[in-house]
Amino acid sequence: MTSLSSASGRRHAVAAAAAVLAGAALFAGTAPAQAHQGRPTGTHAHPRPHTGTHAHRVDYVALGDSYASAPGVPDQVDATCLRSSANYPSLVARATGAKLTDVTCSGATTADMTGPQGTVAPQLDALERGTDLVTLTVGGNDIGFTTVLGTCAKLSASDPAGAPCAEHLTSTGTDQVTGAINASAPKVAEVLRRIHRRAPHARVVLVGYPDLFPEDGVACTSATVPLAAGDFPYLRDKEKELNAMLAREARRGGARYVDTYGPTVGHDLCRPTGTRWIETFAPQPPAAPLHPNAAGESAMAGAVTHSLPGRR
Repeated sequence: MTSLSSASGRRHAVAAAAAVLAGAALFAGTAPAQAHQGRPTGTHAHPRPHTGTHAHRVDYVALGDSYASAPGVPDQVDATCLRSSANYPSLVARATGAKLTDVTCSGATTADMTGPQGTVAPQLDALERGTDLVTLTVGGNDIGFTTVLGTCAKLSASDPAGAPCAEHLTSTGTDQVTGAINASAPKVAEVLRRIHRRAPHARVVLVGYPDLFPEDGVACTSATVPLAAGDFPYLRDKEKELNAMLAREARRGGARYVDTYGPTVGHDLCRPTGTRWIETFAPQPPAAPLHPNAAGESAMAGAVTHSLPGRR
């Protein structure tokens, strides 16, 4: 990794970070549609793929945001939702032989489960009474975590050794991120209720977020990670709070929570290429900034597959 050697270097890194966050197109609906995996681009109901076999296969529907759709990870099969053929739902389906309907979409919030996301149909429209398995990754966009990270990058130059972002987000006496997490809990609970109503016989799996930041809270000093040293433990703790909320709502909502944080510790965005499963603000290998690369999606798939009956 390259250390930040000057204030001008840090300013350049922050500007680059802002550009790549914007360029990641984490909000869907801005790109033209290309090939699609089990869904149209309009607001019509999601179609079911025809398998051409009489043998029963697990009918699997994948729901969720960019951590499930895997923007930037080769090969991209849907330009509207930035969905990869190597995202964790696709890998789970291959490992289990399930019949996959993948409607995951970058930028999705809990509202996009039940309402259209631009030209994209509500994700829950893909569910049927005969659905056997549902995976869901959601919550990060509800709390505005991408915006939080962009703010932290911009503030880092003001106090590189301190915690300017944590101070900013708690300056009113309450923690804005914790408040957003708490406000999102009932939204996640409602999504789970609606999934159970539409697919009453399905095994529902709520998938948490992988480890983005060093577990020990020690900052990395890379120009591609322009965050102040003291903000690393704060951001780590906020991600843990988000995952803890998701785990609680899964227990309360009749779903299984799958921890992807634990299996990805040691592969955070501070690690070198080859060890890193979460990409930096300037991804290499290909992925969206601050998102899992192909290895990260594979690790998430392994955690989900391991949680399924008969897979332990």
